[in-house]
Amino acid sequence: MNALGSAENLVRQDENPSNPLEELNLAQLRKRTSMKWAAHPENVLPLWVAEMDVNLAPPIAECLKKTVDSGDTGYPAGTQLAEAVKCFASERWGWNGLAVERTAIVPDVMMGIVEVLRLITDRGDNVVVSPPVYAPFYAFVSHDGRNIIEAPLGGDLRISMENLDKAFAQATIGGKRAAYLMSNPHNPTGTVHTAAELTAVAQLARAHGVRVISDEIHAPLILAGATFTPYLSVPGSENAFALTSASKAWNLAGLKAALAYAGEEAAEDLARMPEEVSHGPSHLGIIAHTVAFNQGRPWLDSLLQGLDDNRALLGKILAEHMPQVGYKAPEGTYLAWLDFSDMGITEEAQDGKLATVAELSGPAQFFIEHAQVALSSGHVFGSGGSGHARLNFATSQSILKEGLLRMASSLNAHY
Repeated sequence: MNALGSAENLVRQDENPSNPLEELNLAQLRKRTSMKWAAHPENVLPLWVAEMDVNLAPPIAECLKKTVDSGDTGYPAGTQLAEAVKCFASERWGWNGLAVERTAIVPDVMMGIVEVLRLITDRGDNVVVSPPVYAPFYAFVSHDGRNIIEAPLGGDLRISMENLDKAFAQATIGGKRAAYLMSNPHNPTGTVHTAAELTAVAQLARAHGVRVISDEIHAPLILAGATFTPYLSVPGSENAFALTSASKAWNLAGLKAALAYAGEEAAEDLARMPEEVSHGPSHLGIIAHTVAFNQGRPWLDSLLQGLDDNRALLGKILAEHMPQVGYKAPEGTYLAWLDFSDMGITEEAQDGKLATVAELSGPAQFFIEHAQVALSSGHVFGSGGSGHARLNFATSQSILKEGLLRMASSLNAHY
């Protein structure tokens, strides 16, 4: 077997790895130079951008070392990432519908989304999103000349089919081409859409002639009690697209690679993607992501257990020390959506469609000033985000607890 392993004969070097979230201490993490730890002073605990406080999964680290030592650092080639995702989808989600011949490697999920939008919409066309939703949806879509139309989530933080129906009708007025950019699972709420919900989305999209693009970057990060459904597995999704990557589940954001895949009716569209797009992913990224999907499952299982424990700790501390904060436990991801809107924390910025992910306002600004805890500001996630903040709980329990208790103390002192 080569260094990448194979989809048919997976290497499992450690069936019971320890909790990856408890391997690094604060002093070690402070030495990191990536965005999460470098953006703020050392007195700030960073619980914001979607990086995890973990070491690389051993199979990934070992394969990268061998690759670099051998000088294999050229351009990416082949279909090994698609084959790895296909096998992962079959074993993890029971979905056998991913066809390798209907895939394309792309630099990362957001750049892949832009390239897919260019295949199925024109500048001036409309793209529907369901806020509060991943902030770069607004920036990337708008910067590429498409218009955003919002179909807000319901009060239960799930897709509102009524809002989606209205937005689809608005988006296609005058026969315009339109797309629905969906986060599955949903960022920042951690909602995992059900098969019934996704089927309803597909039916509405078909009825209005809207093409769906499903961002499934968080798909491997499903917590206990929920089940992930690939959008392309539901009836009516045959003309849709999905994109995924190992970057969130295995903390590989710095090793660029992602995979776009098409339903059967969308295959000809995906085939029109310019060949040069495939030059964008890093060869080391393709290798690392392939190993993650093929050999990283025991590590992922240990991570998910650690995240589940952290989710429980988060809920416990919120209930005991910040009961006034609105919170619905996430079903997936390592992100918690916290509602401070009843507490009177002023929001200096309005819901910002083109706000940067690092921009602070409202609760996030309050906590960095008064608790020295960095959260992601809610207003950057679009309508419904004001008065909220997103918290990243993919860290050790000691850091998570310290951050939450700092937040509670600051609230008690000021409200």
